[in-house]
Amino acid sequence: MAKATFAAGCYWGVEAEFRRLPGVTATRVGFIGGASAAPSYRDVCSGGTGHAEAVEVEFDPEAVTYDQLLEQFWDIHNPTTPDRQGWDVGDQYRSAIFTHSEEQEAQARASFAEQDASGRFRDPIVTEIVAASAFTPAHEDHQRYLEKRGMVPKSMLSAAG
Repeated sequence: MAKATFAAGCYWGVEAEFRRLPGVTATRVGFIGGASAAPSYRDVCSGGTGHAEAVEVEFDPEAVTYDQLLEQFWDIHNPTTPDRQGWDVGDQYRSAIFTHSEEQEAQARASFAEQDASGRFRDPIVTEIVAASAFTPAHEDHQRYLEKRGMVPKSMLSAAG
């Protein structure tokens, strides 16, 4: 198994979208990229911790590639809006790829360049690509949130920005 971590707005919808992919064996939502240790949901939502709401994806590389996960990432959000996805505003909703290896970093940067050059987005991509730091899982109530409530996840905002 391998691990990938993505921030693309509110983690509930992002998690639901990644769970749809065959080869994704587990997901968990939480916080990454900030300065404080073990932040709470309230801490992160109040701003100032520097953490992003993110989804840690465990996947079987024999069934789904990291490049396929990157494609899903670009498809489910608007990577051209700094610190915002839809109605959600704040640095916790930023677009970011947190890499777990040099290989992931290289693939993420190549994918970023490909997306940016494609003309797919009207505005420049602002997605951060940074090495993964400590990941703090959100409270159990937030894990698989939409699924637990019987909500049918629908695709996130149009990535056509």
